[in-house]
Amino acid sequence: MIRDRPARGRVGVVLKGYPRLSETFIAQEIRALEQRGIAITIFSLRRPTDDATHPVHGEIVAPVVYLPEYLYEAPARVLRGWRVARRLPGYRAARAAWLADLARDPTPNRGRRFGQALVLAAELPPDIVHLHAHFLHTPASVTRYAALMRGLSFSVSAHAKDIWTTPDWEKREKIAACVWLTTCTRANAEHLRSLAPSDDRVDLVYHGIDFARFQPPQTASAARAAGPVTLLSVGRAVEKKGFDDLLAALARLPPALQWRLVHVGGGPLRTRLQRLAHSLGIGARVTWRGALAQQELLACYRSADIFVLPSRVASDGDRDGLPNVLMEAQSQRLPCVATEVSGIPELIEDGVTGLLVPQRDPDALAAAIAKLIAEPALRRRLGDAGYERTRRDFAMDAGADRLAARLAASIAAAQPAMP
Repeated sequence: MIRDRPARGRVGVVLKGYPRLSETFIAQEIRALEQRGIAITIFSLRRPTDDATHPVHGEIVAPVVYLPEYLYEAPARVLRGWRVARRLPGYRAARAAWLADLARDPTPNRGRRFGQALVLAAELPPDIVHLHAHFLHTPASVTRYAALMRGLSFSVSAHAKDIWTTPDWEKREKIAACVWLTTCTRANAEHLRSLAPSDDRVDLVYHGIDFARFQPPQTASAARAAGPVTLLSVGRAVEKKGFDDLLAALARLPPALQWRLVHVGGGPLRTRLQRLAHSLGIGARVTWRGALAQQELLACYRSADIFVLPSRVASDGDRDGLPNVLMEAQSQRLPCVATEVSGIPELIEDGVTGLLVPQRDPDALAAAIAKLIAEPALRRRLGDAGYERTRRDFAMDAGADRLAARLAASIAAAQPAMP
C-alpha cells in the first residue's frame, strides 16, 4: 500500500448521498485514499436516509458538506450561490453547457443540477484544487458545471446505472470534459471508450474487496450446512437485481430439497416481492432482513451455504456492473450462482469459480441452485476456487493505489507553481 506524504491540496468528492449502506465500496475507497495521503472533502447531493452506518463511515475523517437536495427548500442559499458564482470567470461557460443540456433534456432535475452546482462553486473552500464525482449522471453534471465555474479539473468514477441510463450524447460530452474517468468492469470500459476522444481517457479500476474487513471463515461453506441449506441473496429490491426470477426459481425446486432463503436489502419492490413469495407458496421459507450494517451482513455470509444473485438488464437499460456482494460472498468461501450480465463473468468463471446462468431464466437458475443444494462437495470446490480467485485478482489495494496516484497527479497538475 502506498502511504506517501499527503498531497498538497484537497479533492472535493461529489456523491449522490452520504453515508449510504448500499455504497460500501465508495466509503471503503474514500478511507483507502485518505490512508494514501489524499485529503478529501465530501459534497453530498442528498442527506442520509439509512438508520445505520458501516464501521468504515466512522473511520473516514473527511468533512461532509450537504448541498441543497431540493432548491425550493433552501432558496436563500441558492440565491447566495448564484450571486457569488455569476462573478466567477467560468460562469458563462458553465451556464452555456447547462442550457445546452437543458435543451436536450428539459426536466426539473436539470434545473436542480445547476442550482446545486451554483452552491458548490460558491462555497468551495480555497484548498479544493480538483473535483471527483462518483457516478456519471447527476453527480458528474453538478461537478462539471462547478468545475467550469471555478476553472478546476474534474474526474469521474462511473459504475452501473449511471452508465446505462445516461444518453450517449451526455456521456460523450462528460468524458471529453473530464481529465480522466475510471470504471469498475471491462464491459463498462469498452462501452465508455467507444464514446471517448481517446482510449486512455477511460481507466479500468476494479473496486476490489478489503480483506481486512472480510476475513475468511475458518470452515468451508459445505461444512457449515446443518438442516436446510441456507441460500443468501443481498441487494436492493429493484428490477435489475432479478429477485422475482429468484423466487420463481425457488418455487420450481424439487419438493424433497430442504432449503431456506435469506434476503438482505431494502428497496421499493420489497413488499411486492414478499407478496410474490407467498403467492408462490414459499413465503414461510424466506426471511427478509432489510438493510444491514457490514458486521451484521458478514454474519449472514458466514451462516449461509450458497449465495445467489440473479442480476438482469432492466427495462430502462439499468444493470449491475460487478456487484461487490459477489466478491464479499466469495471472500467467505461461499459458492455463488449468478447470471451472465455485464461484468459478472469477469469475476465468476462458470463451473470453475461459481455457476453462471442466463438472465431471466428461472428454470436454469433453479437447476443450478438444485445442483449446489444436492452436492456439498461441489459447494466446497466452487467456494474455495472463488475465494482464491477473489483473493488473487480482486483485492482492494491495487485499485486504491492506482486511483490515489491519479488523484495525486491531478492535484499536482492543478498547482505547479506551489513550492
